[in-house]
Amino acid sequence: MTSPLALYIHWPFCVSKCPYCDFNSHVRANMDDDAMGEALLADMAHEAALLAGRELGSIFFGGGTPSLMPPTLVARLIDQATTHWTAAEDIEITLEANPSSVEAARFSDLAAAGVNRVSLGLQSFEDEALRFLGRAHGAAEGLAALDMAQAQFGRVSFDLIYALPGQTLEDWEAQLARALSLGTGHLSLYQLTIEPGTRFATDVRRGAFEPMDDDAAADFYVLTQERTAAAGLPAYETSNHARAGQESRHNLTYWRYHDYAGIGPGAHGRRLNLATERHRKPENFLGAVARNGHGLRSETALSRGEQAVEALLMGLRLTEGVRLDVMASRFGFSEDALIDAAAVDRLAGHGLLLHAGSHLALTEAGRPLLDAILAEVVAVEAAPA
Repeated sequence: MTSPLALYIHWPFCVSKCPYCDFNSHVRANMDDDAMGEALLADMAHEAALLAGRELGSIFFGGGTPSLMPPTLVARLIDQATTHWTAAEDIEITLEANPSSVEAARFSDLAAAGVNRVSLGLQSFEDEALRFLGRAHGAAEGLAALDMAQAQFGRVSFDLIYALPGQTLEDWEAQLARALSLGTGHLSLYQLTIEPGTRFATDVRRGAFEPMDDDAAADFYVLTQERTAAAGLPAYETSNHARAGQESRHNLTYWRYHDYAGIGPGAHGRRLNLATERHRKPENFLGAVARNGHGLRSETALSRGEQAVEALLMGLRLTEGVRLDVMASRFGFSEDALIDAAAVDRLAGHGLLLHAGSHLALTEAGRPLLDAILAEVVAVEAAPA
């Protein structure tokens, strides 16, 4: 049975660029919302023609800052998406939002447009940390926006960033306790990472601050897992925590390696065996749509081996892990060709992996070592069996 399709819509514009952000976001003095909206609609129509007849399980507006979009445009995009495809009865429609008072004032209009889940970029409950992170909102403004979101949307998630320079475990424990007291069914809790090309990368190189070392950051991660699990929001993915039934269905599409259409500047997609990528710069995207009727920069055919590797790398991020027999059948490999059996046995012996029959998952002890473990166990090299 074909899984429901997911649709990602990228709105690339931001009021300012956060110093830790390496996403495809752009600051423009004059944003032509109408031109970008028409281009997104055309780009969507192109994908719909290639993925006709599918059930649409989720829509995700990401960015950039999609809460800057005119709610009327959000409504048009949702309407067109549910015209191109058959909307699932319980379709999940998520929009990322910054918690500024200006954007929060649009929540009622966004809900009326069809958005039923919002993901708020709170990032911290402390003003000093928010200033360090380059956020435009203060702590009180963020909490007020959360109240407004909970009044308007059936499902609300918010992000926090931890392991900041100089942060103590006690401080993070207090922030976690506050986060868990606010009544949302989903939390995204990210360790601060210094990404190449960001202002923070330049600051670190110049000695402006020193990132938290890996051992200390691991203590923050362990504390996060313990506290969220005890509160009934266990991790279902490395950085994402939810009550049962409140997981992001859209993001589960990525991690379970199902098809998703990505439209808008810089958006990536997986269409059957093709990896798709749109032009990143808004002006280049608009030009491509004007010339070609879509914003595609590239379509790359993935071999079954490449697909199997991606599926393993994504699936092992999930607490549920993967079924090797299902993957072997899906991609045409034997189970033994998917993994390095010796590495799996060794890591399982150390309590870092669970390997029972065809089920493979990281244990609680293994999750902090995710990247190192993936590098050892994923071994799709042989020809399909």
